[in-house]
Amino acid sequence: MAKPPKASMVDHALILELTKLLDETGLTEIEIEQNGQRVRVARGAVAAAPAPAAPRATSAPAPQPVAESIAKPMDPAKHPGVVTSPMVGTAYGAAEPGAKPFVEIGSTVKAGDTLLIIEAMKTMNQIPAPRGGTVTQVLFDDGQPVEFGEPLVIIE
Repeated sequence: MAKPPKASMVDHALILELTKLLDETGLTEIEIEQNGQRVRVARGAVAAAPAPAAPRATSAPAPQPVAESIAKPMDPAKHPGVVTSPMVGTAYGAAEPGAKPFVEIGSTVKAGDTLLIIEAMKTMNQIPAPRGGTVTQVLFDDGQPVEFGEPLVIIE
């Protein structure tokens, strides 16, 4: 009888630790499997769900409030320093595969510096920084399709 409450507490601590990792690294989601239980934490999504292999009905409700409270303040689309995609295409963080990225978390940029490239209709479009500051989040993966208005980078 002592194991289920202990497992529930471990799940809560694990979710809090994964949440800290998301904030520190700028990732949008992270998943870990431990002792037959899988936990996934993501921004803007239902974030923590135990694997179906372990029937733990008591541990499922506890992670949900934590995930919801984290998802709300982390909405990058409402951040005042967000840079959104001006077009539909494929986002690239560097000029060519294997090259150093234009920006990384912590990079200092000036207005007009290239943040990334979006390929649209076989044309490479440089996306400039609208203002100077420090890059605090990179919200796209290299080679990822992006939509018009999608948050790409946050500059503070």
